Amino acid sequence: MGFSRYNWRVNGKPEERVGGVEGRQPLSRGTSRVRRECQARFCERLGVKLPGPTRQAYKAVKSNEGAAGVDGQTLEQFEADLKGNLYKIWNRMSSGSYFPPPVRAVPIPKKSGGERILGVPTVSDRIAQMVVKQLIEPDLEAIFLPDSYGYRPGKSALGAIGVTRKRCWRYDWVLEFDIKGLFDNLPHDLLMKAVRKHITNKWALLYIERWLTAPMEKDGELIERTRGTPQGGVIAPRTQKVISAVWRHPAGSGGG
Repeated sequence: MGFSRYNWRVNGKPEERVGGVEGRQPLSRGTSRVRRECQARFCERLGVKLPGPTRQAYKAVKSNEGAAGVDGQTLEQFEADLKGNLYKIWNRMSSGSYFPPPVRAVPIPKKSGGERILGVPTVSDRIAQMVVKQLIEPDLEAIFLPDSYGYRPGKSALGAIGVTRKRCWRYDWVLEFDIKGLFDNLPHDLLMKAVRKHITNKWALLYIERWLTAPMEKDGELIERTRGTPQGGVIAPRTQKVISAVWRHPAGSGGG
């Protein structure tokens, strides 16, 4: 089954995504039942169950708070029509017709000089990313070593500090290394190759690839992205950890 910008067929003709972030061509009368049936078959074929995860994802996003994206919508504004907004996300994701909006560029000064660009997704897109993140997380957990603390459920920097504190009494050396400019320069084809090695769910892969190429809006200008993953999203840190795991331990599990 191939995926492209044409994801729905109405009366035998592809329905093209239009209207930017929110717009789509309305379906003709009488297609609602067909659409629901297609969505059900789509989800069943790709091994995903919606809409339950969208509400779970919303709760996780709400607990993390966060700023508005390019549409200016805050969490409070999203909650004003919570049921309707969650339905929109489920409706589009379950049909394979969800296309992420641009991320909002936010410059953050670095201590070493220069600046780091964060890419802030919209509230709706953070929820959509969280749906996929929660879906793929169990598969990804299996490839990381116990000493991997970043972006993992039940682990944090405090846990890493606690282990380091104990080990500093046993060892008088430390090894530190970093991948320079990873967020800005990571080739998409290399990332997707590593992701496909550990994630087989086609539905998740479809959206991960779309998030990778979603443009960035900076000073009112849309910037296309062919490399790198902007910091600030939900799904990017998980996919980047796959790269670090494969790089450090190509035969199996990894750390990070």
